[in-house]
Amino acid sequence: MYNLIRADLFKLRKSLALRIILGITTFSAIIMLVMAYLIPQGKIDPSMFGIGFMFSDINMVSILGAVLAGVFISGDFDNKMIHDAIASGHSRLTVIISKTIVFFTAILIILLPYIIVTVIALISGNDYDMGTIGVALLHMMTEDTSVLFSASEIGKLVIIIITLLVVYMAQLSICVPVSFVFKNPILVVAGYYVFTILVAQIAGLSSDTIIYKVAAFTPYGGHYAFLTLDTEIGRLIKAVCASLGFIILMIFITYRAFRRAEVK
Repeated sequence: MYNLIRADLFKLRKSLALRIILGITTFSAIIMLVMAYLIPQGKIDPSMFGIGFMFSDINMVSILGAVLAGVFISGDFDNKMIHDAIASGHSRLTVIISKTIVFFTAILIILLPYIIVTVIALISGNDYDMGTIGVALLHMMTEDTSVLFSASEIGKLVIIIITLLVVYMAQLSICVPVSFVFKNPILVVAGYYVFTILVAQIAGLSSDTIIYKVAAFTPYGGHYAFLTLDTEIGRLIKAVCASLGFIILMIFITYRAFRRAEVK
């Protein structure tokens, strides 16, 4: 597995697609920061909230994360890299896990600009606002602007960012079985984006509904994308456990579907 991961990481480092996507997220993160800063100052009309959200981390990563899955997983069926890995004696489970690890690494890379601008915004102490539509890192940026950072607060900030990264990876992990089953980048991107629109409705449900309670066991529920420095440790633990459990489930589903599939 180590050699597979190492080879894929080398491919990742040389990938033009990753560089382009990283450039897009860097540009989008800066636009998100600037708009969230100018809106409360009255320099941008509040009606621009929707446009600002288009550049936010949750929206861009939902699209670009699926693109990464299409490129680095589905694309490897076209270039025969997965076929060659299996033909050289690697088990299908090993191939799935190695691809998942590299896919998560790519997600971390494209999220780095958003993490950096969020930390800068919080440390600056300025006011940021994006209405009520902020999710994940944008939500942190707009909700924790008045916090005076101490060593303990910085430590919790790091923990929350790591938790959000795990949640992001878990949410995008559904792209893994889709990529292995359909082997088509377009289907991966379109399917995941439609799926995110549907699951976004869960956030608006009452916590007393059955759907909400079931969703809390997945990275899509439990308001795990709305973490702040005031979030209790117990909720952070639930977010991580639900996310890791979902990732394991996605790997298991992928293995079951891919175990007997013919690799051409």
